[in-house]
Amino acid sequence: MPDTSRDLEFLYEIGSLRNMQRGWRQHLGVDCANDLEHTVRVVFLALILARKIGGCDENKVIKMALTHDLCETRTSDLSYVQKVYAKLDEERATQDLFAGTIIQDYAELVAEWEKRDSLEAKIVKDADNLDVDIELMELDEQGHKLPTKWVTASNRMKVRNEKLYTEEAKKMWDEIHSSDPASWHMGTNKWKTDPTAGK
Repeated sequence: MPDTSRDLEFLYEIGSLRNMQRGWRQHLGVDCANDLEHTVRVVFLALILARKIGGCDENKVIKMALTHDLCETRTSDLSYVQKVYAKLDEERATQDLFAGTIIQDYAELVAEWEKRDSLEAKIVKDADNLDVDIELMELDEQGHKLPTKWVTASNRMKVRNEKLYTEEAKKMWDEIHSSDPASWHMGTNKWKTDPTAGK
């Protein structure tokens, strides 16, 4: 039987991701999704991409998406400026994170994700990148100026053209940048859906 002595420690450690702020928050100077919140949307983004692309293992996509940033409990999340100077040992952090748990084999899944050799790994990385663009649209909706600068300065366009692996992700990037972050709730407003509202 595998070593499971750290199962509960692992769960407490994952819970600490709710306190882990993403590195680029420093540059935005605004409240944005923490690591755990980011991970949840990446899972669903990856699932949507996986379905649109087809020919992949959805269970593997879900597992990769769930684990893609877990080592940040130990390394933190560095911004694009901090990464110029800091070198992380994410492989060691991942091995240590899963060691002594019943799911220690998931460290191999994270290693596969880091290599980007499989379609599943590429889909999850695309989802990881696209979540940034969705959040930038949400922040832009709130009136923040830096998200627009990131897009107009071609930083995010560079991600779209050079960093996204799949054509479906590029298509989704285009859709995100012409979308309305408020449409999901404006369209279901009771004044539109219930003709008797307010009577």
